[in-house]
Amino acid sequence: MDLSQVKLVVSDMDGTLLNSNHEVSNLFLEQFKTLKKHNILFVAASGRPYYSIVEKLKSIKNDIIVVAENGGLVIQNNKQILSTPIDRGNLFEIEKIIDANNHIHPVFCTKSKGYFKSNSFGYISVLSEYYPKFKVIDNIEEIDEEIMKIALYHSEDSEKHIYPLVKFLENKYAIKISGKNWLDISDHLANKGHAIKLLQETFNISEKETMAFGDYNNDLEMLSLAKYSFAMKNAHDNVKEVANYETKSNNDLGVEHIIAKLLDTKN
Repeated sequence: MDLSQVKLVVSDMDGTLLNSNHEVSNLFLEQFKTLKKHNILFVAASGRPYYSIVEKLKSIKNDIIVVAENGGLVIQNNKQILSTPIDRGNLFEIEKIIDANNHIHPVFCTKSKGYFKSNSFGYISVLSEYYPKFKVIDNIEEIDEEIMKIALYHSEDSEKHIYPLVKFLENKYAIKISGKNWLDISDHLANKGHAIKLLQETFNISEKETMAFGDYNNDLEMLSLAKYSFAMKNAHDNVKEVANYETKSNNDLGVEHIIAKLLDTKN
């Protein structure tokens, strides 16, 4: 594994760069300084909204590229590079499913905030960890912004309890199980792979010069575009099948472990 030619490092956030307490390690922040010194681009690619990602990485936010909302939004230095909002045409169909299943807690994600339904009141503390800027609404007619994504939360298992209910919408939207408790509904082009491909073309970086880390199904397209693709030890089996390599878990600094190997090639 020759990492010496890597020019682009892409990492998912939850379950990957962040530990189970949703924290970024000091080690990574130190490593980032060296990545920057060697002109290696770093991209934080997450299902989280832009404002949540930059809050987690606020000390380096002006020096990284942010792929937010599973690829629906790409921003560098406060400049929007890509925006792929969801088609509102079938939103009432989705809302009907949500309202008929009170175990599903939706977040309608816009660039500025997340909109929670009023019947999710007991889950606001959980949802606001990922969407700290939010407004509580009764129905989607109250949203007058473009919706980038609909994130659906289930307290036990999104794959078991949400996916079967929305699978039939896959011909209209991209349906991604993005975590143990989360499922995301987006435009078909709003995926991390589409965003990373755009960045590779923009900066003239090949797949052989790309390193990527992920743990869940919303990372699959992104990982397929990197020669040095790493599944976290805690990753979904689908991710381990697609990734070319495996690293330690997010709680054991799996991303930092590989970045250290990359930086060793620069000494």
